[in-house]
Amino acid sequence: MRVWRIASAAHTAFDGEGARRYGSRWTPRGLPAVFTSATLSLAALERFVHTDPDLEPVDLVAIDVTIDPDIAIEGVSPADLPSDWRTYPAPPTLQPIGARWLRDGNSAVLSVPSVVIPHERNFILNPRHAQFAALTIGAPEPFIFDPRMRRTRRQS
Repeated sequence: MRVWRIASAAHTAFDGEGARRYGSRWTPRGLPAVFTSATLSLAALERFVHTDPDLEPVDLVAIDVTIDPDIAIEGVSPADLPSDWRTYPAPPTLQPIGARWLRDGNSAVLSVPSVVIPHERNFILNPRHAQFAALTIGAPEPFIFDPRMRRTRRQS
């Protein structure tokens, strides 16, 4: 399976430092984790909704990660989540899911539904898991959003 991450060229390390410093919907501050998406297009949408257009770096890169079939992937089903799991800001009931998964260390990858497109999946990688080293991380490739995505639509 191949998953994708979009990052600034300065933040291509797969060390989980961003999640450790700031936390996320799925993980509390203090625990390293790396976030990827099932497709490059979903990774782009996730990046798009999480970054202020005025703060988006111009040096974005896309990085693919190959997860071999022998690497276990745990999954979270939307049916097992609270009804407000898609709200913003994220409900505090979600971070314990990722924290438990990271601390238990049963797998290197956790599959979670995307808040942006719930029928698609994001994949959280645990850089402290022994199987993390078996992931194949591709070379960063330049990534540019189509300029039409940031333009303001005129009212009719």
